[in-house]
Parts: sequence; structure tokens; C-alpha cells
Amino acid sequence: MKVLCSIYRSRRKPGMYLYVPRQKGLSEVPEALLQVFGKPEHSLDLVLSPERKLAQEEIQTVLDNLQGQGFHLQMPPAEEEYIEHLPEELLRLNDPL
Repeated sequence: MKVLCSIYRSRRKPGMYLYVPRQKGLSEVPEALLQVFGKPEHSLDLVLSPERKLAQEEIQTVLDNLQGQGFHLQMPPAEEEYIEHLPEELLRLNDPL
């Protein structure tokens, strides 16, 4: 299954993205979600298929959500993930002397 997908970023919540089938747009996204998400800002369009790799999401989960509910919401990474990926020297800056 291939889907031409539009991806929108949230101006309110950094790192939050909304994937929707391009032909349907935002029509199937619940109004309550859009209120929390804020005004969607178009980021890019992609052709999604099971073979494609995504940086932050599992492609099959995205495709299943697009087919089943008409959208996929990518949440920002947890703050702990940011800390785990910091270089050692930055982590040592926070160590007590």
C-alpha cells in the first residue's frame, strides 16, 4: 500500500507532527485534536510505503493509522530521550563538583 501523505507541524508543540492522506487533507482529524495541535503548518509531502524508513515513527503504524483513522499523530520525543543522546562532556557539565 502506498499513500501520498501531507505532514503538518504544530507551532504550539515543537516536535509534534500530523500525517494525513494528501487527498483527504485534515478533514478526518478530530476538531479537539486540532485545538490542541494549533494551526497546522504544512511541512512536506511524502509517498509512504511499507519499504520506506521514517526517522521517528514505525512506518507500518503510520500506514495503519492513516488507513484506519485518517491521520497519524507523531508526538515529540520524551525529554529523557534528549538527555540520553547528549555527548558525555555535556552530561558532565551538570555533575556536582
